Amino acid sequence: MEEKVSEVLENILGHLGLEGSFEIEEKEDGVFISIDAEDPGILIGRNGETLASLQLILNLIASRQMGGENQKRVIVDVSSWRKSKEEELAHKAGDWAVKVIETKEPMELLPMPAWQRRIVHMTVEKTAGVKSESIGEGSERRLVISPE
Repeated sequence: MEEKVSEVLENILGHLGLEGSFEIEEKEDGVFISIDAEDPGILIGRNGETLASLQLILNLIASRQMGGENQKRVIVDVSSWRKSKEEELAHKAGDWAVKVIETKEPMELLPMPAWQRRIVHMTVEKTAGVKSESIGEGSERRLVISPE
């Protein structure tokens, strides 16, 4: 699978005329791809939309390669953008959880992509006295953090 993903990434970077390198690391919980590019904004896109599309393409390829068996999730990061966003979001989620505990009022967040909702859910789960749930559909799906 790593070979096919590597081939696809090389083609994408080449078609976009981007200079860069990438590392693929297969772990038990997924395949992690770290891309370093001269112009990372092209691969990241507005609010990470291009990065999400690239990740979707690579996940579809991985799914076909593995035939559904032992399929691992493919996670793509470009110039550590995703990692910094995850850290920032986890910090904010902790602050939101504390605010909900203090005010005893639920907090409805703006719509966000699934991977961001997952970070908030995982952070809130670690905080006693609050819970989180996703509401809405499609691109309007968002989180509500509530007191327990």
